[in-house]
Amino acid sequence: MSGRILALNTGSTTTKIAYYDSGRKIFEENIFHSLDKLARYHSVMDQGHMRLVTITEFLLSKNIRLVDIDLVMARSGLVSPMETGVYEINETLENALRFCDNGVHACNLCGLLACDIAVLVNDARKEAGITEVCRAYMADPPMADEMLPETKIGGIPEFPRRALCHALNSRAVVRHYAQSKNIAPRSVTAIVAHIGGGTSVTLHRDGRIIDTNDALGGDGPISAERAGTVPAFPLIEMCFSGKYTKDEIKKKLVGKGGAVAYFGTNDFRSVVAMADEGDDRARVFIEGFCLSIAKYIAALAAVVSGHVDVIILTGGIAYNDALMEKISSRVSFIAPVEVYPGGNEMDSLAENGYAVLSGETEIKHYYR
Repeated sequence: MSGRILALNTGSTTTKIAYYDSGRKIFEENIFHSLDKLARYHSVMDQGHMRLVTITEFLLSKNIRLVDIDLVMARSGLVSPMETGVYEINETLENALRFCDNGVHACNLCGLLACDIAVLVNDARKEAGITEVCRAYMADPPMADEMLPETKIGGIPEFPRRALCHALNSRAVVRHYAQSKNIAPRSVTAIVAHIGGGTSVTLHRDGRIIDTNDALGGDGPISAERAGTVPAFPLIEMCFSGKYTKDEIKKKLVGKGGAVAYFGTNDFRSVVAMADEGDDRARVFIEGFCLSIAKYIAALAAVVSGHVDVIILTGGIAYNDALMEKISSRVSFIAPVEVYPGGNEMDSLAENGYAVLSGETEIKHYYR
């Protein structure tokens, strides 16, 4: 692999940066932004200049010159509908991210920062007499719309099912599994459960995500900080009780649901420690947590009539062997279970970037 790639992943309080040279990771850093600094901004979308300065100063501290960046890969923002794959960030896509057409999230900043950095790189290259152009790309958007028509049907027309999942990592682990078996990724039918602060379960066939849950929209399994799918009538009663604002209700579902609602923490290690120390409430919650993921995996298996080659468990919580065994024991009757712990987003971005540099992937364009 040849070429030098800068990968970016913006979170609500962090900016992850990784730099690759000829396929080798030179460094990966998770830069934390203090709450005091973030409090100066009304919205995460107002933080672009601050984060750009932080990134460029950090690169300078690592002796990485702007002219040494051939390509910038960004975590995809909330843009829909899009297929999975690699997208050059054109003006239309940039505007969709800037104006948050599908919701405000820190990941929307990522593509904008990638474009800003590419501009700085190209200015520096022009001044240095270098003709090669640096471009900015996004890979595998979380709102990837490849669902089968029948999987989009909701119980009422106003509420169609939609995709919002960990597409970047889930597609990467399918690729890694296929490589380990020396087969083409498109030949694998896989169910991938990405288990972290939020949990998404994706069904992969023919290189596409043909069904999943809306992991940021109140659909799917219980997670560390999200409620997942909840009973509709009690939710309606809560909404009209007068006790909560609209934003407070949303926060109960995403951000303060799951383990946060039960135990006041999104650190699943703390919940596991409580169970290990004899807390029966924590023990039962963990059993229900694992069961909810297993039930969703089994449900997706029905979409392909049980013809699944592999079930892959991934994400931060996948580092806990005991929890993965609880899930595996309930779904291994469907297909063999593999565990790929962690998020792997930065390496996944780099993989996609090198596929661009080598001409091995189709570059897609957004014109919605």
